[in-house]
Amino acid sequence: MKTLIVDDEPIARQVLREALEGLSDIELVGEADNGRSALAQIEKLGPDLVFLDLQMPVMSGFEVVRGLPPGTLPVIIIVTAFDQHAIQAFEAGAIDYLLKPVQDARLLKAVERARSLHRQPAKMARNMDRIAAVAEAAARPAGQKIVARSGSDYLFLDTDEVLAFQAEGELVWVITAKQRFLATQNLSGIQARLSNPFQRIHRNALVNVNHIRKMSALSSQRWLITLSNALQFVVSKRQAHNVRQILQW
Repeated sequence: MKTLIVDDEPIARQVLREALEGLSDIELVGEADNGRSALAQIEKLGPDLVFLDLQMPVMSGFEVVRGLPPGTLPVIIIVTAFDQHAIQAFEAGAIDYLLKPVQDARLLKAVERARSLHRQPAKMARNMDRIAAVAEAAARPAGQKIVARSGSDYLFLDTDEVLAFQAEGELVWVITAKQRFLATQNLSGIQARLSNPFQRIHRNALVNVNHIRKMSALSSQRWLITLSNALQFVVSKRQAHNVRQILQW
């Protein structure tokens, strides 16, 4: 099977590459480090099997699935570090998944399933329809739940419970009135999936406009935002124009 690896993390691609190189019926034809490159390579190389990360810059894994050319039917194995909601959907049988860090035994099981699907074009088509439906549902903001982690537990929060998302290095915190939890995506991925009332105010912060209680001008291009739980954020100069528009609501 001609195989494409799609992941924005070089180490993650290396781990998969080295594990797959020992399988005689797997031909590695390429790698991509973002969704846009993945679509281009899928169209150019026509892989039979794609290992697809969900959280990537430029385009997410879900956007890659929605952007596949009509009639394109690779077997897709999702690779994810966080998204428990996606894992539950894929466990229902739409496609297979690998949870980072990838374990050799789990990888071999996923590849065996891919071999089976590859020999059944009709089933591949049905599975592709299923994953496309999952991707569309994941992209739909209305009524969407926000998935957050607390230890080994996953919480499903309503959007109005969330005051802000704040990035600290590689971690992203979901901030509620009294607690904060770990997010299951990076900040760019969260912003892509959410619309109003969330507003980007800094490269490290996304806030719920409905929870803004005070805006204080620090200068002509600097604002201090206070949320309903008294948490404060300084708005970046790049986002100052968008934040000023909130005053016109």
